[in-house]
Amino acid sequence: MKAKNILMTAGAAALMATTAFADPVTLRIQTHYATEHPTGKMLAQWIDDVQTMSGGDITIEMFYSSSVVATTETFDAAINGILDCDATGGAYQTGKNPAFQFVGDIMGGYDTPWQQYSWLYYGDGYAAAQELYNAQGMQLIGWAIYGQESFSSSKPLAGPDDLKGWKFRSPPGMETEIFEKMGASPIVMDFTEIFTALETGIIDGADASGLANNVGLGLYDIVKHATYPGFHSMPSDHLACNQDVWEGLTEQQRRILETAWQKLSFQIAMANEKANTEAAAALQASGVTLYDWSSEDRKAFRVAAQAAWDDWATRSPEAAALVESHKVYLRQLGLIN
Repeated sequence: MKAKNILMTAGAAALMATTAFADPVTLRIQTHYATEHPTGKMLAQWIDDVQTMSGGDITIEMFYSSSVVATTETFDAAINGILDCDATGGAYQTGKNPAFQFVGDIMGGYDTPWQQYSWLYYGDGYAAAQELYNAQGMQLIGWAIYGQESFSSSKPLAGPDDLKGWKFRSPPGMETEIFEKMGASPIVMDFTEIFTALETGIIDGADASGLANNVGLGLYDIVKHATYPGFHSMPSDHLACNQDVWEGLTEQQRRILETAWQKLSFQIAMANEKANTEAAAALQASGVTLYDWSSEDRKAFRVAAQAAWDDWATRSPEAAALVESHKVYLRQLGLIN
């Protein structure tokens, strides 16, 4: 009996040793989302998950609405130690390296968030992307993908032919190159200008966000056509941390952050799919026409997108590596030839 007690005591001590944390840490993280935004609310739950699972050994100090530095400067702020982590997105960093386009918004690659997540976790995506982040002194922890974005339009958008001469609000970058080649007229403008530009006819449509978010922006009070589900854009937010900060955490702390982020990211995708499905039903009932492009039409866009990918692949070795990684995986999924 005494020997059994000794073994139990030794076992308990070993368990405590393997689960012990280093000194408590506070991570300063910035997001571009507001506290009242659905994603902002879900980030608050992520913070609670991390702090609870770590027994209070990890505290998250979240700066919402890019309150410390501008959204585009968040990554540099984490590199330079002003922040510890960046919860915005890789697409903001294409000026550092064009390769960030292919971890931010692949444009025409995957049909669903789950396919894109699977590249990260079951293709070689995580390793390929990590090389890009590590070269900047950062560590990619994970993505958050809310799903395909929808075009809103004052004119029908039933297929590629309807893009010819179509004037629409576009974000800067690779998207403008793809749609110009397809005959559209992308106009780069700020989010705040979209409503007035649609109302006055300066543009025929807009690439703003997903269907439910477009409803929230009031776009369908003006225009009565939309693509759904979308096909052209599926941006991914990221959590990326200063590499020295990341390596200074214990293995347990890193696992908690990674696991909690995966929960957050998958719930963001599911919540937005539900919101978009509900929005689609309500919009159709109110007279808005939704266009689900055929597989042939989606393929036509994907071919145009690949031409842009190949051009961007020439702009840095890292971009070439990521483009090739996506192509290999897309072939495995049967999405490209």
